[in-house]
Amino acid sequence: MTESRICFVGDSFINGTGDPEYLGWTGRIVAAACQAGEEITYYNLGVRRDTSADILKRWLPEVSHRLPPDCNGKVLFSFGANDITLEKGKMRIDFPDSLNHAWQILEQAKLLFPVLMVSSPPLGNGEDNLRLAALSNQFEQICLNLSIPYLDVLTPLQQSPIWLNEVAANDGAHPQSAGYAELAELVKNWLGWTSWINAKKA
Repeated sequence: MTESRICFVGDSFINGTGDPEYLGWTGRIVAAACQAGEEITYYNLGVRRDTSADILKRWLPEVSHRLPPDCNGKVLFSFGANDITLEKGKMRIDFPDSLNHAWQILEQAKLLFPVLMVSSPPLGNGEDNLRLAALSNQFEQICLNLSIPYLDVLTPLQQSPIWLNEVAANDGAHPQSAGYAELAELVKNWLGWTSWINAKKA
């Protein structure tokens, strides 16, 4: 079996902020894959409050240090929630700029590594989620155009009492352990993920 090295790049949801078990969803899916027999080195590159602009600046140097050319390196991205957050009545990143950043990130990453993208999960505010859904739909189209597998977790988690209740009881944005476990189940059962981690370096 070939060991994989996987970098998870994104914001506080990649980081697992709010989880008292300090696993988030990324730690849970890697643990499950390793328990099933995969060999994975796991790098969590989630930074709280990071927007697509922040990730565009940092992802390649951070990933390159961890995924040398001779390894079976892979990158999973998830971001967007901080772009649509309002500050002084204005989104932190304008919609067209978010799309441009995402295209640059994903187009370059696709040339270098096998890539997946997972949507941002829902926040605790309905108006935020309307903007996030619009952005996520466009991110999905970018991934389609680049032939990058994309998983929408926003839609199902908006119907999840566990996710919504934990977010409301926590800080209004992040869940706790059970919410992250719900998100992890969505990814674990996604063919895009299971086929990706089983793929060997060409």
